[in-house]
Amino acid sequence: MADKPKVFVTRNLPDAGLKLIKEHCDAEIWPDPLPPPYEVLCEKVSDCAGLVSLLTDRVDEALMQRSPKLKVISNFAVGFNNIDIAAATRLGIAVGNTPGVLTDATADMAFCLLIAAARRLVEGHAYTLAGKWKTWEPLGHLGQDLVGRTVGVIGMGRIGYAFAKRCHAGWDMKVLYYDLHKNEKAEQDLGARQVDLDTLLRESDFVSLHTDLNEQTRGMIGAAEFKKMKNTAVLINSARGPLVKQKDLYEALKNGDIFAAGLDVTDPEPPEMDDPLLTLPNVIIAPHIASATVGTRNAMAEICAKNLIAGLKGEKLPAWVNPEVEANRRR
Repeated sequence: MADKPKVFVTRNLPDAGLKLIKEHCDAEIWPDPLPPPYEVLCEKVSDCAGLVSLLTDRVDEALMQRSPKLKVISNFAVGFNNIDIAAATRLGIAVGNTPGVLTDATADMAFCLLIAAARRLVEGHAYTLAGKWKTWEPLGHLGQDLVGRTVGVIGMGRIGYAFAKRCHAGWDMKVLYYDLHKNEKAEQDLGARQVDLDTLLRESDFVSLHTDLNEQTRGMIGAAEFKKMKNTAVLINSARGPLVKQKDLYEALKNGDIFAAGLDVTDPEPPEMDDPLLTLPNVIIAPHIASATVGTRNAMAEICAKNLIAGLKGEKLPAWVNPEVEANRRR
């Protein structure tokens, strides 16, 4: 029997994928909960044919150049901002990701953050735990209504659509969206209206981010944008932390420019414990758990493993980020 290809996996994954990887590969799995330091990662991958990475792992051209046997990088995530895709393609390395399977879980989490922030749920929970709840208060803990309000979706892709569908079908919300591309399905099914960003910010009661992170979207929501929003508005970010200028978000929440925010992502991740954002009562920060359901993480692990194995065999990846690499793939 031929030797199994050597691969490095940067974290423990669900068994649904890890068993497949171990069956087909000579796999070393990084055992620590924190990611391997960059230099350690470079050393580990230097003689590997495959790499399973996470968003927290920097996979740049220097690492790839130091790994002449590397054929495939399988990212355990939908996003791939941590990987230099252009360099991978130039060097003949296939790159895979795990799209599709986390759409519903992420949309659920975005709406979870919306309703919790709008209704001040975490703030109320802390109030109870602190022993401050003495009686029913007619003016206490007043939040925002949801039914019939307007939701603005920035990025009407799969997750943006799934989130907007929940808002429209469940709470009869009007849907505005800002995207470079028209989404006919959203317009037909949800009555969604495509608008420019300024209009979306001015008219929306809830603003939810579902766009990719790139040079055009980095820092797209900052002080100027918060000033355009209603002071009763709630901002939701379950996409990427750097979409929002975090210091500006702090000022907007502190000064009452917006009502509240619900975040599943921050910049950096995790935030520093002395970040003033953590002192505010009107922000909810979850530890990047939008895809954290048993079914979703199992499905991600399975796709990740299949991408890895296909790449090692020189086959088409089930979820291929750079199919244009086919012409010059490493064999």
